[in-house]
Amino acid sequence: MTTIRAFIAVQLPDEVKDALGEVQRALKSRVSPSAVRWVRPEQMHLTLFFLGDTDTDKLPSVRDAMDVVATSHAPFVMRLGGVGCFPNARRPRVVWVGLAEEEARLVSLKAALDASLAPLDWTPDDKPFRAHLTLGRVKDERGVQGVDWATDVARLSVPITTLHLIESKLRPDGPTYTNRYSCRLTAVE
Repeated sequence: MTTIRAFIAVQLPDEVKDALGEVQRALKSRVSPSAVRWVRPEQMHLTLFFLGDTDTDKLPSVRDAMDVVATSHAPFVMRLGGVGCFPNARRPRVVWVGLAEEEARLVSLKAALDASLAPLDWTPDDKPFRAHLTLGRVKDERGVQGVDWATDVARLSVPITTLHLIESKLRPDGPTYTNRYSCRLTAVE
């Protein structure tokens, strides 16, 4: 059995990635250099479903499930929101930028994706879905104690138009991503 590590996501426009890089630069100056492992802006995306280690024989079924969801949802646009932290700003583990506007449409898209993957033996995460773009993961809690995470974020548009099946290969210098399949949202409003 051959497997790949995979997830389903929405890719971000370059201008959004650039803006998120600016947010990172502002925040980096507030923490010790080794406290946070920052995500490279060119790799940022909106994860909708983390598949994990996936048997390549299941990929056609995953693509079919994505197609069903894409044909029943119309494209829409969200905007970058503010900076936040999981689980909270006092004890951050993940630093992120949220998405605003059209949250109900994104939640509907996510729920449809969860439902379409359930018959293929993928169980959705038991935590409530919170749309976010990960900026970094905290490695040293002491290095981020008392940090003010508030910073300006350009309210740029984030178009939700295409689902991507992405393979992730973990390497010592960070993951590499390969797009394995894409399908456009095509329903008409």
